[in-house]
Amino acid sequence: MPAESYDVVVVGGGTAGAFAAATAARDGLDAVILERKSPEEAGHIACGDAIKGKSTFPEVIDLDYLREESFTNENIQRAVFLNPDTDDQLDIPFSQTGAVIDRKRYGEVILEEAERAGADVHYDTVVRDVRQSDGVVHGVTAVRTGTPKKYEAEVVVDAAGSLSLLQDKTDFSASTFDTNVDYSQFCSAYREVLETREPVDYADAIVFKPTEELGYLWYFPRTPRDINVGLGFQMNKPPMKLVDALKTDVATRPEFEGARVKDKLGAALPTRRPYDSAVAPGYVAVGDAAAHVNPCTGGGIPGAAKAGHWAAKAAAEAIAEGAADEEATLWDYNHRVQTDFGKRFAAMDLYNIWGGTYDVDDLVSVITALPGQQLVDAVGRDGTAEMGLGLKLKTVLETFDPRLRNWRTLVELARVNKLAGRLKAAYDEYPTTPAGFDDWRTRRDAVMDDFYDLTGADPKY
Repeated sequence: MPAESYDVVVVGGGTAGAFAAATAARDGLDAVILERKSPEEAGHIACGDAIKGKSTFPEVIDLDYLREESFTNENIQRAVFLNPDTDDQLDIPFSQTGAVIDRKRYGEVILEEAERAGADVHYDTVVRDVRQSDGVVHGVTAVRTGTPKKYEAEVVVDAAGSLSLLQDKTDFSASTFDTNVDYSQFCSAYREVLETREPVDYADAIVFKPTEELGYLWYFPRTPRDINVGLGFQMNKPPMKLVDALKTDVATRPEFEGARVKDKLGAALPTRRPYDSAVAPGYVAVGDAAAHVNPCTGGGIPGAAKAGHWAAKAAAEAIAEGAADEEATLWDYNHRVQTDFGKRFAAMDLYNIWGGTYDVDDLVSVITALPGQQLVDAVGRDGTAEMGLGLKLKTVLETFDPRLRNWRTLVELARVNKLAGRLKAAYDEYPTTPAGFDDWRTRRDAVMDDFYDLTGADPKY
């Protein structure tokens, strides 16, 4: 069986994969996306659908077309945090208007755009294994519409999502690729799209409500009547029946009386820091496959788009140099990720771990379970300027639980915040070559050791 040969084979047609393929094609490379779903189902992914806006996307596709086709609500001006016991709410305004998208249409458009850029898209193609020799990945094997296929590539881009099969099949023993990955570092999620009888009164907001399993319920309005509702829980906590828990909460909310279920889907997503290294000879992981997701919110669309773009740029340079089989030629991709959104996500992971050391009842889940990125960003940077961060957090905590007036918790949080700053500084010094990788991890891990000493949390990695 002869192999089909490409410069770049991208496994997975989500955000990271589509942006990687579009970038590679625009740089003159032969690229193909191997998408397991059919053309009709491609793009149908479980997602919260909320993003900050198209300005964060690399300009390798027609972003205006993407916006026109899939941005269904561009008037998200605030976050609403609900107390799970009293339904009291805290509104936090955003300084930058956000959006909610139709994820299915969004997925269709980015695949259309990858093809328009010059990439091939092979639908109904399920990847079974990697092709690897002497430690170098040089392709994959797959089944396409029932027929076995082989694909050769200078670089394989793993955009296959959480707990990617490719990583189970690849021997990373001679590389820096991060294999310290465990299911407990992930989150399980489920969401439905409900059509309400009447417009909701929070069409300008994304709404969050904590659960006991270190997760949260969300209500994101795609339109005033189409609401993306869902929830998730951390896999290091006792499992919860997601569908039942969602139905129970929806039943308590009057706006969903008589609502029609338009779509339903589940997924797993990484709620951990980005992989320390996501490259190996001939291989690059992007998006969920490299934990490019905010560990507190589960948000990952903009980061995935950037990661796919940067991975393709690194692949193009490596191929041009004739050295795609050398890990070092792909290393710039690692550096760009870790010194950009990677350092923020690594820092947010501290808040996620710290929250797990408290009982939900003690904090009423405001810090432990609510999406920390929105909370810290909105309250600490984008909220009203006349209050300091400590006073803002104290206000949040006392709003949700008048019993909680313990400054010890706030002092500890302030120390965690300082450690998060130290961690970001460590990521700013991420090495420019693999030679400095071990020393960098030693320095980064020293910050983590101080964090674990402070909080008493169990090590996550």
